[in-house]
Amino acid sequence: MKIAFIGAGSIGFTRRLLTDILSVPELQNIEVAFTDINEHNLSMVTQLCQRDIDANGLSIKIDATLDRRAAFKDANYVVNCVRIGMLEAFTHDVEIPLKYGVDQCVGDTLCAGGIMYAQRDIAALEGFCRDIREVAAPGCMMLNYSNPNAMVTWYCNKYGGVPTVGLCHGVQGGHKLIAKVLGYEQKDIDIICAGINHMTWYISVKHNGEELNDRLLAALEADEEVAKTEKVRIDMMKRFGYFSTESNGHLSEYVPWYRKHTDKIMDWIDLGVWINGETGGYLRVCTEGRNWFETDFPNWLKEPPMEYDYEKRSNEHGSYIIESLETGRVYRGHFNVVNNGCITNLPDDAVVEVPGYVDTHGINIPRIGDLPLGPAACCMSNITVQRLAVEAGAHGDINLLRQAMMMDPLVGAVCDPNAIWQMTDEMLIAEAEWLPQYADEIERAKERWAKAEREGTLIPPIVTKGAARLHTKTVEEMAQDKKAARANAAEADKAKERPAAK
Repeated sequence: MKIAFIGAGSIGFTRRLLTDILSVPELQNIEVAFTDINEHNLSMVTQLCQRDIDANGLSIKIDATLDRRAAFKDANYVVNCVRIGMLEAFTHDVEIPLKYGVDQCVGDTLCAGGIMYAQRDIAALEGFCRDIREVAAPGCMMLNYSNPNAMVTWYCNKYGGVPTVGLCHGVQGGHKLIAKVLGYEQKDIDIICAGINHMTWYISVKHNGEELNDRLLAALEADEEVAKTEKVRIDMMKRFGYFSTESNGHLSEYVPWYRKHTDKIMDWIDLGVWINGETGGYLRVCTEGRNWFETDFPNWLKEPPMEYDYEKRSNEHGSYIIESLETGRVYRGHFNVVNNGCITNLPDDAVVEVPGYVDTHGINIPRIGDLPLGPAACCMSNITVQRLAVEAGAHGDINLLRQAMMMDPLVGAVCDPNAIWQMTDEMLIAEAEWLPQYADEIERAKERWAKAEREGTLIPPIVTKGAARLHTKTVEEMAQDKKAARANAAEADKAKERPAAK
């Protein structure tokens, strides 16, 4: 069996996922291929992972290559960890909308940043999927970790011709939080979570068969730390009746109410950790993590290697899915899949995040039925944007792209149509090198921009800094706490450790 990682230069995901996979005894003689467009990053991650393999006594030799098709050849699984455009494009996703008053914490799932990220992904996914169809093993499955997860998974299944499941750790993180505030171990709380990626709803929370959802709001408010750091999620539960998976900062971007007024954003967030709502917070920690890894890499090779331990795997779904498909051991998790009637009051073609069971027969999805009307309405507002963005990216259609921006809950709450049109042009021009499907439209956007400059009709910037922006640390500043810097660089879930509120 062969597993290929694309975007393998991502230290957090690649090393963690490979460690999880190779901790399964039945998977310790597989073939592994890494591919990336950045030879330097690929080399660093390969060195670390090969050292782990050797230290654990396995005979696997990683095939690290810049040749994507060679990596995909005969692969049974492709793990997608790419960030198209890397930090350069991500900076545009955050900084350009901020000039128009769109203050994002993350900007990789919805909102202006997520929409543009999807356009870049789709341009690359066309080639990824073609290569998988042509050279991978028949039935090769893509395990997608790249954001915007729902839109990537939607495109691959509809247009890519590659069976794709989207994977995320949001449900597990919320599950842990729910158990904590209710006073139980996570293993003792049974959940059913359903919705869309990053807006999934805990529609059932049980302990020993007793439904506890009616106690959850009070428990969240009674926890002093949670009450300070999760104001958006708590407010959403007050108004919609159910707790949502995603963190305070993530959720605040997907609805129109909490980041609409610059002078009120701080009422809903705190700055103890970026995921609680910091402006451009994820961009900051990703930048710091990459800079530290580059600087500190020689010391990583001196650290003890990762231990392959079946009982100490992370909560990432990937290794469990592959284990179940290959061995028949049943795994229950929450996965992003094409709806196909699972949630009956959301569109069949949408990608939903729902419970599933995995065994040798595949990923099996039960029927959930209707979501409660309020949560379903919140999901639909996002699904509408996702559908427009996927179709825009697949066809290079600037009108659908503009409409996705207009229908986005936060962009629409902040910007008028003229600002949205101009912002879309500015983002297309800035990200042109990653958007080949828009080549002609980008030339027209440049002409419109030049004309508006000549005529003095460009809309001036509204916000230049953001309501809750923190300083991006230099390598020297990070060196004052090397342990924290290394943890940030190494961790796939960069919100795993959450310091106290501020």
